[in-house]
Amino acid sequence: MGAHGMLFEFVDFANARPAAALAPFGLPSGIFWLYFSASLLLVVGLVKILKNELPQTHGLDKIMPFGRLFLAIPLAVFGTEHFTSTGNIADIVPRWIPAHTFWVYLVGIALIAAALSITVQIQSPLAATLLGATFFSFVLLIHIPNIIAHPRNRFFWAIALREIAFSGGALAYAGSHGRSGRTGGVAGLVTVGRFFVALPAVFFGLEHFPHPEFAPGVPLAKIVPQWIPGRLLWAYLAGAVLVAAGLALIVNKKARMAATCLGFMILLLVLFVYLPILVASPTDIVALNYFFDTLLFSGAALLLADALRKE
Repeated sequence: MGAHGMLFEFVDFANARPAAALAPFGLPSGIFWLYFSASLLLVVGLVKILKNELPQTHGLDKIMPFGRLFLAIPLAVFGTEHFTSTGNIADIVPRWIPAHTFWVYLVGIALIAAALSITVQIQSPLAATLLGATFFSFVLLIHIPNIIAHPRNRFFWAIALREIAFSGGALAYAGSHGRSGRTGGVAGLVTVGRFFVALPAVFFGLEHFPHPEFAPGVPLAKIVPQWIPGRLLWAYLAGAVLVAAGLALIVNKKARMAATCLGFMILLLVLFVYLPILVASPTDIVALNYFFDTLLFSGAALLLADALRKE
């Protein structure tokens, strides 16, 4: 049922038989459509940002419109994955929920629709609100039961908190763009978003110090290859920024700067750690999902930073 993509660490696609229909550029068709959806959203989003938004911003604010794009592109990828890897994702749906395949398709459509809505900013506050609620429902229906069953497994905790951070970014965006004369509940969404990003950031940051060998940013079960330059340095830097930014967001001191630094630092990890891994193995679905998961986390932090400015 997940966005999921987002539960890739439990899904082994290595032996999956690629669909034979379309495989340009030497890619299996299932992988091709993921790159295609990401490229399409990237082009549409860049056209809108560069033409209409970037000229109106100055200084550090120039990165803010890209937070929306960094959220939308992974949504499109994970939504597409619900159609290219339906059976694997259906296995993640809790057993007590009927019609697994139906829910996989429905969530896939919803993710793609949310990605388009947020990119072109048509009914985007509503889409972001529903998106935040959807991510939080994944926590309640999938991740909390996993944590209860395996309370000592730190990866289950990290996955749940990652979804909460994604929910927080979406809710912060909804809260900052839904000001149509009813501000009480909307301001509350930004506050909820702030805590939903802050608490995972502190947890993630603390995990980097005893386990620096794992992929930085969201500390999951991916070991960073030794050929990545400065991999331990990236881990310790990420850990320090995550903890500092998370604490600043919790106490609401220099919160906007903290969220901006957090989003920018995670973006650097995407570019200098996850992108080289993906380029080395472009057909590896695990590497692809790690790349877009981390990009989504960057987008969530930048959306929160932008929401705090407007608040």
